Amino acid sequence: MNQMKYSNQTDDVYGIKAAGPKKKTFVLWREVVMAYIAPAIMAGIGGLVTADRGLQIAALTTIGGASALMALMIGLLLRSRVGHLRWVIGAPHLVVVGVFAMAGSTFGLYAAWVTSVFVEFMIPINYLAWVDRVWIDFPLSGFIASTIVTWRWRLAVTTNFSSKRRR
Repeated sequence: MNQMKYSNQTDDVYGIKAAGPKKKTFVLWREVVMAYIAPAIMAGIGGLVTADRGLQIAALTTIGGASALMALMIGLLLRSRVGHLRWVIGAPHLVVVGVFAMAGSTFGLYAAWVTSVFVEFMIPINYLAWVDRVWIDFPLSGFIASTIVTWRWRLAVTTNFSSKRRR
């Protein structure tokens, strides 16, 4: 007799791999690019909606640039020895993010002060409108970029740490 071959349909069902949590990695260049693009797009849209030409220009310069610079600095800091300190890894997630967010906004204030003093020293005429913007743009960009980068770094570190501990 002719035997028919039946495929085992349960092979496909059981052959699906378990969809567990994948190992998250922290890639600094991606964080820096997103730290530039996201606030630049949002501030640019805000400038278009309000027809504020200064905000449109600041979106691509002081807002996006300060965010990218802050993301780079915080990312490098977290990848260095600071990221391996016991309190950074062991403290609650929100505490670590809050500390780095405050540090980012403080550094943004300091950068605004240095920029305004430097520009005023180099160009004594105070006709540059963007210098007045840095007092808002730099601390706010520092706060937001530090918050997001620290949050994502901490998620990657705790995910990788917990997956190593389970083994």
